[in-house]
Amino acid sequence: MKKFFIAPSILSANFAKLGEDIKSVLIAGGDLIHFDVMDNHYVPNLTLGPMVLKSLRDDNIIAPIDVHLMARPVDDLILKFAESGASFITFHPETSDHIDKTLNLIRKCGCKVGIGLNPSTPLNILDYIMDKLDLILLMGVNPGFSGQKFIPSMLNKLHHIREKIDSLFPNILLSVDGGVNGNNISDLVIAGVDIFVIGSFIFSSRNYLKVITNIRQNINKTYNNIINL
Repeated sequence: MKKFFIAPSILSANFAKLGEDIKSVLIAGGDLIHFDVMDNHYVPNLTLGPMVLKSLRDDNIIAPIDVHLMARPVDDLILKFAESGASFITFHPETSDHIDKTLNLIRKCGCKVGIGLNPSTPLNILDYIMDKLDLILLMGVNPGFSGQKFIPSMLNKLHHIREKIDSLFPNILLSVDGGVNGNNISDLVIAGVDIFVIGSFIFSSRNYLKVITNIRQNINKTYNNIINL
């Protein structure tokens, strides 16, 4: 059975009880934590810094954490978040003056390497960097705020990324972030997604276990239907 990952996005969590909320969502079945970093320059919002990540690690949260950097300049932040306990570090090519250098810096820091693509970012940028990637993250919305609706045309873009991965570097994980919910989860499985970043759909519920269990059941059911065709 193929491994799928549910990544609760803590941008939608209760910040007054952040550590407690994260532990609850992990107990309920979340596989890794998606940690959005926004600087109010690259995207129009201001969120979390490396001290928050360190405090979560100090609070015995040991699950993998994908730090999604939507900020520039990015290299100094990579060093700080790696020191604070990031597992993956994902950045957007528009935030780096030298993309290859930034990719190598993440690897040198001991973290898994991710690249984030906005809805309008052309896919040909992947042709020159895929050999350095562990993760490709496609935004299903324009980045900046949680609770947005998934852009339908991103399904086609996911299919194209999946084809690139399968033909060149099949160990790369394909992640989608933004507007993921129970209504489109099956379409995302069909498009070849490995990691489902889900924020408000989980955290707006009073029962994380029920929501995550239903999501996982839908993922597995859709995948079983695909392989049995």
